[in-house]
Amino acid sequence: MRLVTWNINSVRLRIDLLQRLAQEQSPDVICLQETKVVDDLFPADAIKDMGYPHIAFTGMKGYNGVAILSRLPLNNVTRLQWCDKADCRHISAQLPGGVELHNFYIPAGGDAPDPCENEKFAHKLSFLDEMATWFAENRSSGQKMVLVGDLNIAPLEMDVWSHKQLLKVVSHTPIEVEKLSALQTQSAWIDAVRHFIPDTERLYSWWSYRSRDWTKADRGRRLDHVWVTPPLESALSGASVFRDARSWEKPSDHAPVIVDINTE
Repeated sequence: MRLVTWNINSVRLRIDLLQRLAQEQSPDVICLQETKVVDDLFPADAIKDMGYPHIAFTGMKGYNGVAILSRLPLNNVTRLQWCDKADCRHISAQLPGGVELHNFYIPAGGDAPDPCENEKFAHKLSFLDEMATWFAENRSSGQKMVLVGDLNIAPLEMDVWSHKQLLKVVSHTPIEVEKLSALQTQSAWIDAVRHFIPDTERLYSWWSYRSRDWTKADRGRRLDHVWVTPPLESALSGASVFRDARSWEKPSDHAPVIVDINTE
């Protein structure tokens, strides 16, 4: 099974890029974030024509939104609300073989890394705490699970272009990294991408639109992740960041992250 997670930054605006991704990488499952469309206008027919008949989504006008597009049947689709907000940041489904897939779009957190001064940052920290509590109370690390999405945190030093300069920048602050690490440790999640690409190697999945030549500057951050629980560790067979997509015409500022899982 080839699985892709991608913050597409508007599924309708970039429907042609989604089709290109499907053609070039042939994923079995695509998890999208920031679809930015209400459910009634989600382009389900166009996506089915790409070869993904099984679709689950939750969205809102202009913001957030997540979706799972699959060649494989999806069962037990669930959409949970976090921090008492109906802001369409999570969707889950069960894949064949009893694998439970969770697709998240964690809040970005605004600019100021101070929860007392910045409500958006406080929301982000609360969201992470609630995720950790939910998985601790409702799931076991012995279950087959995959967690993907734009988690909006680059946890490792080599996940950002400058560890020192970004320590006080939202997405790489110590408190965010601490809370993400607590979530990861609590359910024994395995970082599927770093399973293959060592943490001594720089790796990014997001580059700001503000950079005129993002390839030359290469000031990126690894905000997009794929985690698996221990029962799936031995099934992992490959991982990569599809950087080429960041250079497509009118691209998302995120590149798709690809993980291959042997389900046989």
